[in-house]
Amino acid sequence: MTHLTVDKPPRSRPASAGRPGRLRRFSATSPSWLFAAPALLVYAVVVLYPAASGVVYAFTDWSGIGQDMSFVGAANFLTLLDDEQAMGSIGNTLLLTLAIVAVQNGVGLLLALGVHAKLRSRALLRVVFFSPVVVSPVMVAFLWKYVYNPDPSAGLNGLLGLEVDWLGDPSVALWSIAGMVVWQYAGYSMVIFLAGLEGVPRELHEAAMIDGAGTFQRFRYVTWPLLAPALTINLMLSTIGGLKLFDQVFAATNGGPGYATETLSTVLYKQAFVFGKFGYSTAIALVLALFVAAVSLVQISYLRSREVAS
Repeated sequence: MTHLTVDKPPRSRPASAGRPGRLRRFSATSPSWLFAAPALLVYAVVVLYPAASGVVYAFTDWSGIGQDMSFVGAANFLTLLDDEQAMGSIGNTLLLTLAIVAVQNGVGLLLALGVHAKLRSRALLRVVFFSPVVVSPVMVAFLWKYVYNPDPSAGLNGLLGLEVDWLGDPSVALWSIAGMVVWQYAGYSMVIFLAGLEGVPRELHEAAMIDGAGTFQRFRYVTWPLLAPALTINLMLSTIGGLKLFDQVFAATNGGPGYATETLSTVLYKQAFVFGKFGYSTAIALVLALFVAAVSLVQISYLRSREVAS
């Protein structure tokens, strides 16, 4: 009996089946940082190089025009200590930051608790409360300049029946700026707190209710400890935003009346672009950056330890 053998046609293989392609070899053997190299290069050119140049200029008397400059050592920093306007702006910056951090996060938490409840209009309320965040800070400043109109029959005065010069009275102007910032960014804090509330398991609330815990007790012993990560983020963002506040102050009062609402950022701007003292202004910027970094490190270390404890 004879056996017939049929030759099978050879299979067609992809061209890349015999050897890995160049892209596959590159991804398998190359360090991962090579993929981030283009972004790192752009970051170095746009951020790192200007920052390093600013540190150098802080020790010079550069006017911002041309290449003529001379090394002055720590003279700019000593001038900062003797500058009453700059030192007063530090106090204003700290007061603004404390007011913004406390009120913004308090209002944001209350709004988050409100829209987290089972309301039919909660989706609409979330949009309404968050909408000021997407508006330009300069636009918000001009809007609130109308709200703070000193005319007794207009704006907030007309609504409340008052006669207050909100932006012209040195004893009130700083807090008016704080109210403006809180109005704009309370919705941002609300969204972060709301994300934390959404992550609280319902089973914990149900167990607490079975144990006889009331509404306040459930918030105090169940919800509040689990909001620690959201609180950390909100406190960090609002603190940094308050310390470097510029847009709203510049557009609403330009640091006035007098120096009542002057912040370090507005002093920095004026020294650079009004008086042409770029060396001095970069020294102020360096002090501000180091101060923000120090406050942030202390704050994050404390808040992280609080999260662990919670």
